[in-house]
Amino acid sequence: MPAAVLVCAFGGWSYAQARGDDTLAYAKARDAAIADGRSHLTRLNSLDGKSAASVKSGLTAWLASSTGPLHDRLESTRKKDTAELTESGATARGKVTDAALTALDERAGTATLIATVDVEITPRTGKGGTERKRFEATLARTGDGWKIKALDAIPVGSGG
Repeated sequence: MPAAVLVCAFGGWSYAQARGDDTLAYAKARDAAIADGRSHLTRLNSLDGKSAASVKSGLTAWLASSTGPLHDRLESTRKKDTAELTESGATARGKVTDAALTALDERAGTATLIATVDVEITPRTGKGGTERKRFEATLARTGDGWKIKALDAIPVGSGG
């Protein structure tokens, strides 16, 4: 019985130490950045082009996933994008297949995410296909979580 009390006491002390640990806070920030980055990258690679209303809804979702320079660029081209995407009628469905943070600065509220995304393209007519894309995304922490501030395509097959 005394051993069980000692084990419980040690477990409680360990838990209390871990709750206030900077390592735990960093891990939570990392996990949140990866989860938000994956979600927003999926959204930025997906769009239903079947109708003008669905295109507008998709572009609104793109704006909600972005911040900073990327958000500004998407906002400035929104009218032109709406017309072009509605005319094409194509649908894209993105799926992040792998992602990792290469940098995280909690104090500055920035992170860098690399990811592989499979994008299934379905044109209005004809046969579609799936494209594999790789991205490096700069994330910024906002009041609504982590959002994509900059997005760069990395050519598949590049690197050493």
